[in-house]
Amino acid sequence: MKYKTILFDFDGTLADTLPICFYSFQKVFQKYDNRELSNHDILAMFGPSEIGIIKQNLSNKMFVEQAIEDYYDMYHSKHSELVKPNEGIINMINDLKIKGISLGIVTGKARRSYEISINHLFGLDPFEISITGDDVLYPKPHPEGILKAIKLLDSSIENTLFIGDSDADIKAGIDAGVSTVGVNWLDNSHGSIFTYKPDYEYDRIEYFINELIHEVI
Repeated sequence: MKYKTILFDFDGTLADTLPICFYSFQKVFQKYDNRELSNHDILAMFGPSEIGIIKQNLSNKMFVEQAIEDYYDMYHSKHSELVKPNEGIINMINDLKIKGISLGIVTGKARRSYEISINHLFGLDPFEISITGDDVLYPKPHPEGILKAIKLLDSSIENTLFIGDSDADIKAGIDAGVSTVGVNWLDNSHGSIFTYKPDYEYDRIEYFINELIHEVI
């Protein structure tokens, strides 16, 4: 099968942003709730955007808006220190664009943090469309974001590949009816064991480039 559209998750798939997410959430919940959260505690909150996570989990609701602003201030100020551009990812995206593949993002991140990360890591946004947590009613593992991206790109389910690093990503892809790729190629990807079996699995970017890009696309 020749795929004409590739959709990507963002955190843990294209950008090693989990350290900055952990740092910013930990600081916010310590400041406003006096709670010490582990990385695992924070991962368990994932699903909604950062705004949704804070609104749903901050105990001191009177400080929600301040906590959200603090989160984004820290996310921006510490980004260059905690998140580095990945040459393999950048080269992969450029290779796919040269091949004429339509590229999109389906992420649970809010638009604001997505744009901060894109500016730091890519300069200009290389993706034709991006569906963030602000753009859907139902976050992954619901397939809404994937289906919305396919429609916006005027693509089809049959010609679309969705790449992610978490069970929620693979479940969303399966429920959307697209082919899926489970990856564990960044230092802080969610993990290599998938409860929902993807069509392809890769733990090295170069394996994906050499096998899937050259043989399937």
